[in-house]
Amino acid sequence: MSYLYLAVAVFLGVTSNSFAKSAEGFTLIIPSIITAITIVLCMYALSMVMKTIPMGITYASFAGLTILATVVVGMFKYNQMPNLYGIIGLALIVAGVLMVNLLGNSN
Repeated sequence: MSYLYLAVAVFLGVTSNSFAKSAEGFTLIIPSIITAITIVLCMYALSMVMKTIPMGITYASFAGLTILATVVVGMFKYNQMPNLYGIIGLALIVAGVLMVNLLGNSN
C-alpha cells in the first residue's frame, strides 16, 4: 500500500510542477490553485508512505521519480528535450533510485 501512496505522491508532484509552470509565476488563478492543492495532497501522500518506509528512502524515491516524470512531461507538453548531459544525469538518478530502494534499506 505504501508504494501505491508513493505513486500517487509522484503523480501529484508532477501535476503540481506542470501547473506551476502554467501558472506563470502564480499570476493565473486556476493553475495557481491547482498547484497549491496538488502540493498539499502530495505531502499528505508522502506522509502516508513514511508510516512504513524510512524517510530517506521515501524522499529519495519520490524526488528521483518525480524528476524523471517531470522531464517526460516537459518533453511532451513543452517540447523541452534534455541534451546529452541531461540524459546522463537522468540515468544517474535512475541508478540512484534503484540503489536506494534495492540496497539502501538496512532494516
